[in-house]
Amino acid sequence: MKTAREIAFKAIYDIENKQLYSNIAVNKYLKESDLKNQDRGFATELIYGVVENKYLLEYILEKFSTIKLKKLSKDVKTILKMGIYQIIFLDGVEDFAAVNESVNLCKKYNKKASGFVNGVLRNVVREKENIKYPLRSDIVKHFSVKYSYEPWIIKRWLERFSKEFVEDLLVANSEKPPLYIRVNTLKISTQELLNKLKNQGIDCQKIGLIDECIKVNNMKNIEKNDLFKKGYFQVQDLSSMLVGHILNPNKNSLVLDCCSAPGGKTTHIATKMENSGLVVARDIFDHKLNLIRQSVKRLGLSNVKVEKFDATQFDSESVEKFDYVLVDAPCSGFGIIRRKPEIKYKDEEEVNKLPELQQKILNNNSKYVKKGGLLIYSTCTIEDKENIQVIDNFLKENENFELEPIENINIDLENQHKGYISLYPNIHGVDGFFIAKMRRVR
Repeated sequence: MKTAREIAFKAIYDIENKQLYSNIAVNKYLKESDLKNQDRGFATELIYGVVENKYLLEYILEKFSTIKLKKLSKDVKTILKMGIYQIIFLDGVEDFAAVNESVNLCKKYNKKASGFVNGVLRNVVREKENIKYPLRSDIVKHFSVKYSYEPWIIKRWLERFSKEFVEDLLVANSEKPPLYIRVNTLKISTQELLNKLKNQGIDCQKIGLIDECIKVNNMKNIEKNDLFKKGYFQVQDLSSMLVGHILNPNKNSLVLDCCSAPGGKTTHIATKMENSGLVVARDIFDHKLNLIRQSVKRLGLSNVKVEKFDATQFDSESVEKFDYVLVDAPCSGFGIIRRKPEIKYKDEEEVNKLPELQQKILNNNSKYVKKGGLLIYSTCTIEDKENIQVIDNFLKENENFELEPIENINIDLENQHKGYISLYPNIHGVDGFFIAKMRRVR
């Protein structure tokens, strides 16, 4: 049976070397394990902690390692970063335990390096109070190391925002994100679900902004929970739920969600229509489409049609067919860093290519909106180039669409009367998100 540290090691290795998303890695390895709740919590803390502090841990490691980081084997580097994280950040772990357990882990995966791991970590323990970090005089390097970000991201944000705003944002992105669930109102009321959750000993409360939103604070093994299996709720972030409310479909409508996986917004829209009408959910990957189908079945929805289709391709059969079209575009994800910390290490060139893709998807799918219909564009990023600039360019080229004020949600009072909302974790206390509401007027 694998220990919590061994499971964390496997997950971190896959995140850093196989580009696996942290939430997928956590779910994958914990699902396969027999760990008790306390050990599951420790493994999760290790995984997210090491990934979130990658550059800071490597900065410290570089100061104590006699071998250059580039020459260290990947498994040894992972074990050392795990050890340093426990020594520097985890008060509940004794230093000797962090060293000994790291050495034991190394003996299993790279026995020859165990003495080296022992030496490095013992030096970190001795000198941890004397480690010198980059000075604030070089603010980009200081933020990049302290909060573990690619320097180009810090530089870009400092060009847009004040130092104070950027640091507030970096601090907010380091905080543990709350877990929200969406009540499946087709099967149960919010109050009834609250009562059932509390009967299970789960600390939870209703969120006033959205009637069907509940914040849960100590829920473990969600997929094994009987209330989840019965389809009484769906895990979905508060910011993501805003999309369904801003789209706000009438019953018996025809809706297209063109980039729908994993299906949170699709199932929310279908639920709001009370199983009437039809929501066409499209995506390009079979495994993602299967996730949508699973949620649809579990939630008891009969008004969702799942289709494999590439949103960048034009579909002549869909022209002017839909009352509502949702374009939840692929994006940099800079609004959900606290949920997926590996996003902090994205390649600049990859991010710079996104607006062109977003523009293409938006232009394509706007053709499917009926006259008088609604087009919603959303992302989980805070980048203007992927958000309001995409909308401005779209409206210049498509004069038959206009931004329409958002009146049924009050969260971004500065912008929502203009027809869009821009949310920031450090201002609004939710995931960073952008949602624009456009009406086809002719």
